Amino acid sequence: MPKDVYERLARHLDRLPGGYPPTESGVEIRILKRLFTPEEAELALCLTVIPEEARVIARRAKLPVEEAERRLESMVQRGLVFSMARPGKPTLYMAAQFVIGIWEYHVNDLDPELVRDVNEYIPQVFDPEVWKKSPQLRTVPVGKAVEVEHAVLAHERAEELVRRQKKILVAPCICRREHEIAGKGCGKLEEACLIFGTAADYYERRGVGRVIDAEEAVEILARAEEEGLVLQPSNAQRPVNICCCCGCCCQVLKNVARHPRPAEIVSSAFVARLDEEACVGCGKCLKRCQVGAFTLEEKKARLAPERCIGCGLCVTRCPTGALTLERKPESPEVPRTYQETLLKLGRARGALTPTRLALTALRSKLDRLLAARG
Repeated sequence: MPKDVYERLARHLDRLPGGYPPTESGVEIRILKRLFTPEEAELALCLTVIPEEARVIARRAKLPVEEAERRLESMVQRGLVFSMARPGKPTLYMAAQFVIGIWEYHVNDLDPELVRDVNEYIPQVFDPEVWKKSPQLRTVPVGKAVEVEHAVLAHERAEELVRRQKKILVAPCICRREHEIAGKGCGKLEEACLIFGTAADYYERRGVGRVIDAEEAVEILARAEEEGLVLQPSNAQRPVNICCCCGCCCQVLKNVARHPRPAEIVSSAFVARLDEEACVGCGKCLKRCQVGAFTLEEKKARLAPERCIGCGLCVTRCPTGALTLERKPESPEVPRTYQETLLKLGRARGALTPTRLALTALRSKLDRLLAARG
């Protein structure tokens, strides 16, 4: 195998919506060497953002169809490739981006060395300017943080998002699990990642997580609010997941909190408002806020709106009602599907230009036609 197969794979992953940028340390290459064999890296180079049958990928990889399918299924089981099973039809395979994707798929296959390398690398993936233009996740209010008089859209209520789903799976939180492995666990709810639809099918086929009903999912949301976890669904009206996140472990929230103005880079329709006259200075809001939006001065809470991400955790525990959530004058646009979100992200990063997408689609069509001829 060529010595640069992992560098080529890194460049390939960087052309996917979520990106995989290079570093001076080369930690991104170390990660790929831990995850992929050279043969798997070569095969991964043949996958794109377009779902395709094994025979199409086999032709591209110059492998017998049976061998390509065997390797692809092995990579699916190890969380390196995304797949979609179709009753009575061949399975479709497509490239998995690193975050959100390959990393999260490894929740049951973590070791201290991989955790160390990924923790070193994740801040390189998180680009605040790109996240501002097209975040993969958004924040929705917890529980009853929003008063009834405020018009709240269905995709802005976590419980409504859950009850719409035909299939729900709960999996361990990758962030809390990797912190636990590193000896920095917080002890908060670990079985807290809600996965929906096709993504739930993928997790179930791989034996990760368990299928639950809507009532149990709503109970998980209630416990998440009790433990002070921020609800972050994928940034779509029809999300593929809801993350229940703590500021001490969540890679997204930790990087958001480092920004001087988190409100500018988090997609949220709401912001907290503080009635300082009603505040008794109990400090509960400081403990509940995951991004440091509050300080305590002269026995009164002080809110920095530019740091508020609109999660509502402070509102539901304020004993005097001094805190409320209000809709922002201009709510962020929420794409209809997660696929639209990823396309928007890819364009924002310059990774999925119209020309590149057109060429990828043309190549896929040609390979499908040639594969069909045998």
